[in-house]
Amino acid sequence: MPTEKPRYTVIVDEELLKKIDDFRFENRYPSRSAATLELIRLGMEALKKEQEEGK
Repeated sequence: MPTEKPRYTVIVDEELLKKIDDFRFENRYPSRSAATLELIRLGMEALKKEQEEGK
């Protein structure tokens, strides 16, 4: 089923891909995309918190 959500491609090296896959399997995400989205979300939250603490 196609999605209407925007898409883009990210190119990573083998080491980062392995880390993403490890995170995916350890946390039982159904796909690399789902795991990558969660990692981005977590990173964005951490960045926001860091910026708020710096004010």
